[in-house]
Amino acid sequence: MRVQKNLLLIFLAILSSCTAPKKSKSQAGWQLVEVDYQDSTRERLVPLALYRPAEESDLDNMPLVIFSHGYGENLPKSNLAYSYLTEHLAEKGYFVASIQHELPSDSLLPRTGIPQIERRSNWERGATNIRFVLDQLKQDFPQLDYRRVVIMGHSNGGDMSVLFAETYPEEVQKLITLDQRRYAFPRRASPACYSIRSSDQPADEGVIPTPEEQKALGMSIVYLSNTTHNEMDDDANEEQRAEITQLMDSFLEIN
Repeated sequence: MRVQKNLLLIFLAILSSCTAPKKSKSQAGWQLVEVDYQDSTRERLVPLALYRPAEESDLDNMPLVIFSHGYGENLPKSNLAYSYLTEHLAEKGYFVASIQHELPSDSLLPRTGIPQIERRSNWERGATNIRFVLDQLKQDFPQLDYRRVVIMGHSNGGDMSVLFAETYPEEVQKLITLDQRRYAFPRRASPACYSIRSSDQPADEGVIPTPEEQKALGMSIVYLSNTTHNEMDDDANEEQRAEITQLMDSFLEIN
């Protein structure tokens, strides 16, 4: 009887941590599965879009990308707004987890004051989301290659991503930001850092390492001449998408 009770408790714990996944899109070789994880320690829902192989056997030793969207004023499905990047990575053999960071019930991102102070709690929550998702994926998909984890984000999601990489450098092989503007890159050589910058919105002072620091750290910063900050998601045209994905592929050494 005690064994049956323990099994029931284990089943309920698993059930409470993750809602039933919903497959919403499928392409040759991969599929998009939307799932809601429940972080019981924070009593917080963490919606995910998983771009994963259609075949279970293809999961073995796949590298992982955890993607964080730019601020979308708490609108749901913001994590689906970078499909040209996430689907491209899935086609190239990456398991991609795109996190919905803000929920409709969350406070709006502060627009006044010093961002590094006023937005810190938002970035910390985002970094905690990334930590939670990474730990959940390790449980649910142990066959992935967690030595090859890429953390990637745009704008406010890039700030979260940098904070996570700074806090857990041992968990990250490579960090890619798309125009994060507020949270400064750590001045360390690991993880390898790459940033694609827009043509219209400069970063705050001290966010981007000096050319001398970049050289010493082996960091690469690329400035786009024809893409604005708000054109880095699915608003990008075909030419802009091709340039960004090509730069990303080069850093990730994707053929």
